[in-house]
Amino acid sequence: MKANIILLPGDGIGTEVTPAAVRVLEAVGSIYGHAFTFEEHLIGGRSIDRYGTALTDETLATCKSADAVLLGAVGGPKWDDPQARVRPEQGLLELRKGLGVYANLRPVRVHPCLVNASPLKPEKLVGVDLLVVRELTGGLYFGQPKGREMLNGRIRAVDTLEYYDYEIRRVVNLAFSLAKNRRKKVASVDKANVLESSRLWRQITIEVGASYPDISLEHVLVDTAAMRLISDPAGFDVLVTENMFGDILTDEASVLAGSMGLLPSASLGEVGPGLYEPIHGSAPDIAGKGIANPIGAILSGALLLRYSLGLDREAEAVESAVEQALAAGCRTADLGGKLSTLQMTDEIIKYLK
Repeated sequence: MKANIILLPGDGIGTEVTPAAVRVLEAVGSIYGHAFTFEEHLIGGRSIDRYGTALTDETLATCKSADAVLLGAVGGPKWDDPQARVRPEQGLLELRKGLGVYANLRPVRVHPCLVNASPLKPEKLVGVDLLVVRELTGGLYFGQPKGREMLNGRIRAVDTLEYYDYEIRRVVNLAFSLAKNRRKKVASVDKANVLESSRLWRQITIEVGASYPDISLEHVLVDTAAMRLISDPAGFDVLVTENMFGDILTDEASVLAGSMGLLPSASLGEVGPGLYEPIHGSAPDIAGKGIANPIGAILSGALLLRYSLGLDREAEAVESAVEQALAAGCRTADLGGKLSTLQMTDEIIKYLK
């Protein structure tokens, strides 16, 4: 297979973990006879520094024509002025909207050898294997109107939480279809006791759920979901929720695995390339030290192989190599180890081969 993959390393440790994922993908290509080509572009703070915008039209057009997009992370203290007109995160939102990737998939599975890395008691982590499906191109992050104004001598800020029925229906449909090949349980997370948008979310979810009689559906208020992710995470299979709730809950769920550096994500649309990225941020406190955990980026590469290229066998090989490296005791600093980003990647490639 031939595939063109666009690289957007971004800022901070994104420029360190993205090359690690590329090395693993290159090894996969060599072992299984695929020809992957990689083309790198700027996004986020580095794009602001060079072009004055967090994502250029040319970069977005290049991403749209690719087979898949692999992203690192955006942002950092240099660009963190709340008064700034242009911010790194704008590039990420524009990229998601431009690619039409409306569903963000974030799997969270606890490696048995890493139960002591989590702040939760080991017995709470037995059987944890969940998938969060987050709506990605609607809700509070994209709703209009948005902005500030002077009103009666006071500064007023407005963000709009907005959803259309079709936006809810398509992401909930995807969550149910994914649950069919898992434990056949969907938990829909909303705030229907307060928000009108959540009441529409719940209504549409009930309608969609009726088409999947073999899959159980429960409705969970977002505050209850946050509690249950800590008190009984193994009770969840597939969670589906709106944009901001999903953003917060997936960061909370990352502590189950022991480190945000372990977790990948896939952002998918109805057509066009998928967008793949580790869930961690740019981690400016460790950027440039060569100690970032590359596993989240590498496993994002595995999701790229599976969802954009249809290479399940190769994706499973990468995931197995990560499992074997961890089982052998390979650890970066975030997991209490001493391996560098480069050394951890070397170990994973060794088990891949």
